[in-house]
Amino acid sequence: MHEKYYEETLDYNLEKLLPPSLRIEKVKAFRVTKHRLIGDIGLRAFFQLYKRAKQIIQSEKIDFLYVPIPSFYCALLGRWLHRSTGIQYGIDYIDPWVHEFPGSDKILSRHWFSTQIARLLEPIAVKKTLLITGVAEAYYIAVLARNPHLKQQAVCGAMPYGGEQVDHDQLQQLDIKPYLFEKKPGKIQLVYAGAMLPKAYEPLEAIFKSLKLQPQTTKQVEFHFIGTGKTANDPAGFTIKPLAEKYGLWQSVIFEYPKRVPYLDVLIHLQYADGVFILGSTEPHYTPSKSYQGVLSGKPILAVLHTASTAVNVLRGSGAGMVLDFEGVAGLPAIENGFAETLESYCKFLKQFNPGQINQQLFETYSAKSVTGQLAKLLNEATVKNKQK
Repeated sequence: MHEKYYEETLDYNLEKLLPPSLRIEKVKAFRVTKHRLIGDIGLRAFFQLYKRAKQIIQSEKIDFLYVPIPSFYCALLGRWLHRSTGIQYGIDYIDPWVHEFPGSDKILSRHWFSTQIARLLEPIAVKKTLLITGVAEAYYIAVLARNPHLKQQAVCGAMPYGGEQVDHDQLQQLDIKPYLFEKKPGKIQLVYAGAMLPKAYEPLEAIFKSLKLQPQTTKQVEFHFIGTGKTANDPAGFTIKPLAEKYGLWQSVIFEYPKRVPYLDVLIHLQYADGVFILGSTEPHYTPSKSYQGVLSGKPILAVLHTASTAVNVLRGSGAGMVLDFEGVAGLPAIENGFAETLESYCKFLKQFNPGQINQQLFETYSAKSVTGQLAKLLNEATVKNKQK
């Protein structure tokens, strides 16, 4: 949809990363009403997207429609366009659709309604799909359990987001400078960039408890959380600050910049920092995508991840950083008891770190080129499977 209908602040530098030959279609959307009855951009632009997609499908030779979600409502475009044009389609689960978020168990709450609507709409959306993909298998395995016919009907594949070295190289050409924090002599500054997973706050609190118990270790370290706010545009929508204040770490060890910042601004702050901090959740959904951006920044990674996360072995095997892993909720005491010690070891590791020591081959699977190749293979399998019916 056309960028003027988005509510978030736009990042026009992203356009400079696109190849000039790329064709982009834009449609209108219904504007957000004064009382914001409907905010989801996928819902506000649903009919316009459907109309334009149908025109393209009918006038051009289109073999397959691939729909990434969220916006979750866009998943219904595949089913509707399949019915009206016969186009085959697939759905990419960037996030789980039917998911128990904190507050989902509170009847008649916003999260409760979202979960009920998801349970109603998902079976309709996936009924005729030939391809199901996700950032990790855990993102769509429950979809197959809820819709068992997909196990025979659809091709499935996990593809974490890839990273692109060219994006990092563009930083110098665009002359983007860091601005959120300044270097401090004797301080090791780590950056966590991106939204917080709903179930990442428990391990984060365990980390803060560990830091509070080891003040000598924390004297040399600062953690800078970027883009972790409640909403994209609110500079005061703190989510990390209340926990940091609870444990006496705010503005001494822990710093937060809640408002989302542009993608390239994130990359420049990763390069500017001394290291990259990565935090998973009590669910094993996290994949090495964010880790790959850390590797491309040339900075060592400190990660706290669920033991079942595929990122654990990749990070350890590559020499890109250090990992403290834990067994979900039951493993939170291990973080509280062990994070400060891991941090101390990481500080020593950082002083000896050389980007050239990283085994880049382990991360090749997560490069943009490799991930695109995986998607192309899955698309071919899905179309071939359909022809064999």
